[in-house]
Amino acid sequence: MKQQAIHFVGLDVHQSTTVASVRDESGNVVMSATVPTTEKTIVALLRSWPRVHVAFEEGTQAQWLHDVLLDQVESVIVCNVRGKGALANKDDRIDANGLSEQLRLGGLKAVFHGAPEMLTLKELVRNYNNLVEDSTRVMLRVKAIFRARAIATSGVSVYRTSQRKQWLAKLAGGARVRAESLLTQLDTLLELRSKAKAAMIVAARRQPGWKVLSTIPFFGPVRVAQVLAIVRTPFRFRTKRNLWPYAGLAVVRCSSADQEFCKGKLQRSRKAPMTRGLNRNHNPLLKAVFKGAANAAASTAGPLSEYYQASVRRGMDEELAKVTLARKIAAVALRLWKKGEVFDPKKLTMQTT
Repeated sequence: MKQQAIHFVGLDVHQSTTVASVRDESGNVVMSATVPTTEKTIVALLRSWPRVHVAFEEGTQAQWLHDVLLDQVESVIVCNVRGKGALANKDDRIDANGLSEQLRLGGLKAVFHGAPEMLTLKELVRNYNNLVEDSTRVMLRVKAIFRARAIATSGVSVYRTSQRKQWLAKLAGGARVRAESLLTQLDTLLELRSKAKAAMIVAARRQPGWKVLSTIPFFGPVRVAQVLAIVRTPFRFRTKRNLWPYAGLAVVRCSSADQEFCKGKLQRSRKAPMTRGLNRNHNPLLKAVFKGAANAAASTAGPLSEYYQASVRRGMDEELAKVTLARKIAAVALRLWKKGEVFDPKKLTMQTT
């Protein structure tokens, strides 16, 4: 029996419409269509062919569409093509055609969308983080009102309900009305923030990785919940070197003319590659978790502080030593999570990179 042909489908997904480009194994576009962005119409479109591979970009609807198509087609790839500058014309159909062609050639790198059991925790963590950002923004606006009138507002007393009348008495007119409005907003946000934090921690405690990650120094309930929600499963990273770029802790190196001829033999050049800092394409929240833990560990006595001090004594710059410590914490977290072991300071070796 002749094997059925594979079709490669690129989807350019938007809020109301989705543009599809379908290619056969020879690379010919056999169909282009624009359909509503609904489960029924997209699934009906893909059922026109028995063997289908689908690709679409990471975005707002990516997780929803991934879960919808996972059992409907042979493979689903959610890719990230941001940062690739457009060198020619661009529109929805061109984007869909480019995705289907790259999918056929195997040129797309998938973005992780597995572990559906972690989606609830992910939303709760996102809710808490948004409330933290919103409350911080309101706090800064409150202080900006006083700072614009040369009124010093060091500390957090300006936000306290017990001292609110004293601070508001220093303002007049519209500034006072605005400050009262912002402080009312802040009260509401802080109340919601505490509830969101409690719900997030309750959901995180149900995950098997909670007990393991909680044993790592300076990994409190919030950091553990954030790591669980972002990473989802440690087995998506084969080694620590796969985790470091995702957390923004990978060193970017730049080299050229890596090999040279010496006495007629080709050998590697002795010129050391130049570093270009840490990678920029990363998850900023995960980087903040590991760097925050490293900053706290470096200034508090303990095994991690000893590790940091040892790096400094070897001549390493303090900031670079903190980055090295953050990389170590990330590596330890990944290993313990995979093994299901608790943190043991006796096993904290000096090997880092």
